[in-house]
Amino acid sequence: MPEYRSGGLAQSYRDLTVYQQAIDAAMSIFEPTKTFPIEERYSMVNQVRRSSRSVCANIAEAWRKRRYRAAFIAKLNDAESEAAETQVWLEVATRCAYLPTSRSLTLSATYDGILAQLVAMIAGADRWVVKPPP
Repeated sequence: MPEYRSGGLAQSYRDLTVYQQAIDAAMSIFEPTKTFPIEERYSMVNQVRRSSRSVCANIAEAWRKRRYRAAFIAKLNDAESEAAETQVWLEVATRCAYLPTSRSLTLSATYDGILAQLVAMIAGADRWVVKPPP
């Protein structure tokens, strides 16, 4: 089960380590994409920013859908897909020489960790789902 950065029980999606890592990674992608060529602004820049931000948004949405196991898992699956898409865009940016290899590898490794946490949350969904009072 993913850990909580706050050290206690999560009161919000913002308390989840996976969310914190995802939002930090999205911000780490935002800065270097400012230097990408102008012709990439509406293609690669938009796509990598959108997918990286979508990871965070889907984690937040999953948190709010914990009353419904299937909806919770679906949103985590969406976050997982967006994280993988972000890794692809990082690889493309590196191959186009827009992003240094070392930076890309670091960010991709961060997304590997995010993916592992999302998979663990999906596998342990029953521990996350809010049970209605009897």
